[in-house]
Amino acid sequence: MGRVQLFEIRLSRGRVVYSPGEPLAGTVRVCLGAPLPFRAIRVSCTGSCRVSSKANDAAWVVEEGYFNSTLSLADKGSLPSGEHNLPFQFLLPVSALSPATAPTSFEGPFGKIVHQVRATIDTPRFSKDHQCSCVFYILSPLNLNSIPDIEQPNVASATKKFSYKLVKTGSVVLTASTDLRGYVVGQVLRLHVDIENQSGKDTSPVVASLLQKVSYKAKRWIHDVRTVAEVEGAGVKAWRQTQWREQILVPALPQSALPGCSLIHVDYYLQVSLKVPEASVTLPVFIGNIAVNQAPLSPRPGLGPPAGGLPSVVPSAPPQEEAEAAAGHPHFSDPASLTQSQSQQPLPGGPDPCPLDGSPASHPLPPALCISTGATVPYFAEGSGGAVPTIGTLILPPEYSSWGHPYEAPPSYEQSCGGADPGLTPGS
Repeated sequence: MGRVQLFEIRLSRGRVVYSPGEPLAGTVRVCLGAPLPFRAIRVSCTGSCRVSSKANDAAWVVEEGYFNSTLSLADKGSLPSGEHNLPFQFLLPVSALSPATAPTSFEGPFGKIVHQVRATIDTPRFSKDHQCSCVFYILSPLNLNSIPDIEQPNVASATKKFSYKLVKTGSVVLTASTDLRGYVVGQVLRLHVDIENQSGKDTSPVVASLLQKVSYKAKRWIHDVRTVAEVEGAGVKAWRQTQWREQILVPALPQSALPGCSLIHVDYYLQVSLKVPEASVTLPVFIGNIAVNQAPLSPRPGLGPPAGGLPSVVPSAPPQEEAEAAAGHPHFSDPASLTQSQSQQPLPGGPDPCPLDGSPASHPLPPALCISTGATVPYFAEGSGGAVPTIGTLILPPEYSSWGHPYEAPPSYEQSCGGADPGLTPGS
């Protein structure tokens, strides 16, 4: 074995998930088989976002730094053989409004937000420097109560002409609504759809899809859209009107928005569509960590401040039908017959709903890993009563390895109001 037998970073109590404003402590452990002369031993704590123009490419086009702190653990000298433990501690940034921010960790095919601790042993000239690193995760919870009109029903309607062999035979009116505009993981989204078939032809099945749109700001905006949940109902007979009530269990997903990050945006939409005639409506939906009408949990020792102080997020408006076609039209079930309505199917590898209550009383046993489709992240908090969840569960995004290229996304709120964001305009 070489002179350096072990060089690693261990975070205090094995924690990997932290809130903004929390202290991050740990030790740098070095095991030597022989004395090691050095010029300096340093440890740094960094947070940054990196975006690429190609999927799963490490050649970053744009980078954004959030914080970078360095501590000197030892000056010039020599470490004797044996085991050495060098303690360190950093204070994570707390304000999402200041230049030093700590946005929620995220990883997708075109970019990621990474927080890590890196240790370096700077050796004398002509000797090899030694480095090691440890990734940790930051969760800046999104309080849904900070979003305007979050308690109001979400409603959208569309009318489409029904043509058969180039002859117009009537129209179909499609109206969709949800009970709220924001949900947390494991919560039930209640969907109500009215379909009025004012034509002599039957419609196709109706489909409701929960869409995730991740936007990356590289040289241009890249939009990655995928379906994360879907239900389907039967079509509507000619000259008939039907009401369809369906429930969608919100799967484990990363939260909407990433406060403090200007390169990556996460949005969700509920799209209700018919293939024949081609009609769809889209409702903006927010995924957060603190449910509507639920107060933030009181901070416990070792945890960051409550999430109620996060800046307000302006909800997006439903996109126009012309823009929705680019995002694809999923398939659904019909309202007319509950016996024909298909149950929501779990995604491959999908988890049971993650616990949302952070109180130790509701978790007598150490929690299992919180699983998102394609990503697994443990979440623990400090305390003498064993491992318990932090204020909110950290959920990283699903893997996108099967997506070869980005798709067009529904327009933003600014576009719908006439003041489009240059980064989101078609052809940009």
